Amino acid sequence: MEGTVKWFNNKKGYGFVSGEEDQEYFVHYTALPQGLRLRENDIITFDPVDSERGKQAQNVALAKKASERTDLPEEGSESEESPVIAEQPSMDEEETKDLPEEGSESEESPVIEEQPPMDEKPANPEE
Repeated sequence: MEGTVKWFNNKKGYGFVSGEEDQEYFVHYTALPQGLRLRENDIITFDPVDSERGKQAQNVALAKKASERTDLPEEGSESEESPVIAEQPSMDEEETKDLPEEGSESEESPVIEEQPPMDEKPANPEE
């Protein structure tokens, strides 16, 4: 069967593959040939196995690296899956009238007392 790597964590040694009919398969590093590192969007071939823990990919082989694929959108280009961040509305004059002016101290500003430098010893009243 052929599938696409959804994600694979090489440090932890596992990930998931999207197979035919959008079925997800767990893939463990023990199913990979020694030295193979999977990356997101790599195309692989594998043997689908139904285990007591669910669907798994076994006997994995790399068919095409993601970097060699021409059917993926280029990095930095907008795709349908890119999140759209809405612009926040600005406050109008009515909403800002109670805010302190920039650079002015308000009554609610905390007062921070100066501390002696760390190398100076505090005065000892017992001396």
